[in-house]
Amino acid sequence: MRASPRPTPARSAEHDLPEGVAKEHAVEAMFDRIAPRYDRLNRLISLGQDRRWRRHAVAALHLAPGAKVVDVACGTGDLCNVLTAGGYRAIGVDISAGMLAAAHTVAPLIRADALTLPAPDAVLDGIVSGFALRNLVDLNQFLRECARVLRPGGRIAALETAEPESPLLRAGHHVWFRQIVPFLGARLSSDPDAYRYLPRSSAYLPPTDELLALIRAAGFTAVRRSTFTAGAVQLITGTRR
Repeated sequence: MRASPRPTPARSAEHDLPEGVAKEHAVEAMFDRIAPRYDRLNRLISLGQDRRWRRHAVAALHLAPGAKVVDVACGTGDLCNVLTAGGYRAIGVDISAGMLAAAHTVAPLIRADALTLPAPDAVLDGIVSGFALRNLVDLNQFLRECARVLRPGGRIAALETAEPESPLLRAGHHVWFRQIVPFLGARLSSDPDAYRYLPRSSAYLPPTDELLALIRAAGFTAVRRSTFTAGAVQLITGTRR
C-alpha cells in the first residue's frame, strides 16, 4: 500500500476525503465516469481560461525544440496538444482508461500510474501536469519519480488550484469553486458527486511553503511559483538538479 502524505490543517476540515488506496481507486473511477463530458465542463468551470493556463505552463518549460516532455495525468490530451504545438515531443500518461479513450491528441498515450512512470532514469527533458497534484496518493513519491526520469537540467511545470490572497477575491473564489461549480456539475454532468469532490480535493495540497520545500527536497532547484486569474491558479516550475 502506498503511503499518503501527512494530513495538512486544510485537510482536517475535509475529514471525509479518501486516503491511500481508497483515494487511488476513487479518483480513477471518478475520472473514468466523467471523461465523456470532461472537456466541455472544464471550459465552463474555468470560464475558458484553462487554455491560457496551459499555454503558460508549456512556455515556462524553456526547453529546446524537439525536447521529450511527458504530460502526467494527461486526461483527454489538451496539454499534450499545447506541447506539440510548441514544438515538443509530447507523451501522455494517465491511470484513467476512460480519459485515454476520450482523448483527442496525436501524442502517444500510455496508461500508467504517475507514481511509477514507465521510463528509465534520466531520459526525459520535461514533465508537465495540469491540476493533478491534489489527486495523487503520495506527492513525495511523485516528485521523486519526476526527479528520477528527468535528465539533469530537465524541467517540471505543474498547474494547480490556489487561493487568492485578497480576502475579497478569496471569498468570491470560494463562492464560485465550492458552490457554483458543484451546482453546474450537478446539472450538466452524469456524476454530480465528482464536481462536489473536485473543489474539496484542494484540501489535499500542502501549504505553499511546504509544497515548494517538497519539490526542492526531491532534487529540484530554481523552484518558482506564479499565479493567474487573481490568484485562483498557481504554476510551479523547477529544474532538475
